[in-house]
Amino acid sequence: MHATPTTRAARQQARRQRARHSIAISATSTGVVIAGLAVAIVLSPGWRTVRETFFSWHYFKQVLPSLPGGFWLDVQIFLVVEAIVLALGLMIALIRTVRAPVLFPLRVVSVVFVDVMRGVPLLILLYLFVFGLLALGFSFIPSDETILAGAALVCCYAAYVSEVFRAGIESVHPSQPAAALALGLTRPQALRHVVMPQAIRAVLPPLLNDFISLTKDVSLVSIFGPLEIVRIAQINADQYFNYTPYIAAAAFYLVITLPLIRIVDHMRSRALRRQNALVLM
Repeated sequence: MHATPTTRAARQQARRQRARHSIAISATSTGVVIAGLAVAIVLSPGWRTVRETFFSWHYFKQVLPSLPGGFWLDVQIFLVVEAIVLALGLMIALIRTVRAPVLFPLRVVSVVFVDVMRGVPLLILLYLFVFGLLALGFSFIPSDETILAGAALVCCYAAYVSEVFRAGIESVHPSQPAAALALGLTRPQALRHVVMPQAIRAVLPPLLNDFISLTKDVSLVSIFGPLEIVRIAQINADQYFNYTPYIAAAAFYLVITLPLIRIVDHMRSRALRRQNALVLM
């Protein structure tokens, strides 16, 4: 005789069947929508012109060898800027959350900095840093437009990242640092060993979203002449009177951003499952 399945096993089997059914419906509906959009685009009156102007395989192959060098410059700028943004954003967040009276002037400066940097469009910040700082004439200000544009990116994104860090720090329940103090830890130790690990774990998904935005905004440096990937694509597009080089440049960005987007989605799903598991316990 076969053993009858337990109630728990039956529930798990029913859950798996529902999951497979949902996946099948989702895949079918998605395929129908994508196929419909593809047919509508291909049958549109201007599709031939769009294909030749934006998706020419001839120009794609022609411009592709010249793009990796420019993309490597983007990657270098991103890595340097992101490292500084993380350090500066965390420092600003700590200044704004630590209530020591001696830090009050720094808190005022931090609030003004964050409000201004978040309120001014990034493109205007780039012009102010590159042209405005150079116009001051100080000898200690670098004349390299790439460095000045990178400084503008640092200030803009440090303001946003500081708010992400501050939200994470403030999301930690007050009982956590209080318990650490009761166990004999000092306030800096409680902040370092108790508050910050929980805060950083909570803000990783929004931090990765900022990273994704920064990878794309680095291309704005091309306005000032550096031969990064968008600038090279622009030169080729002007030379061939064809926009396919921009599509080729976009493909390089997708290689970086799509895995990051999937990582963010995975982290959010895992956090949601962990939260639901805690609720059901």
